[in-house]
Amino acid sequence: MKSSAARLVTVRVLAFARLRELLGFGERLVSVPDGASAGEVWAQLAAGSPELAGLRASTRFARNGELIEGATVLREGDELALLPPVGGG
Repeated sequence: MKSSAARLVTVRVLAFARLRELLGFGERLVSVPDGASAGEVWAQLAAGSPELAGLRASTRFARNGELIEGATVLREGDELALLPPVGGG
C-alpha cells in the first residue's frame, strides 16, 4: 500500500544576477515533490512575487550544468541553475 504523503526530493538551486537579488539567495537547498519539474520549482520560488513571475519567459534552466526545458523532471541531488537573460553589446 502506498503512503498518501508525497515523497520529497532535495535539489540545490543556484540563482544569478537579478534573480539572486529578487530571490534573496545565491544558493539554497529546496525540497520539492518527487517528479517536480524545473518549471514547478520556479513557480514555487516565484509564488507571491509578480516581478519574478514576469521574468519566467526570459529565464533559462540548467540541470547539473546542462541546459534543460522547464518541463524536465528533477531528481534527488540535482543542481538547478536559474539563468537570467544575458544583456550587453
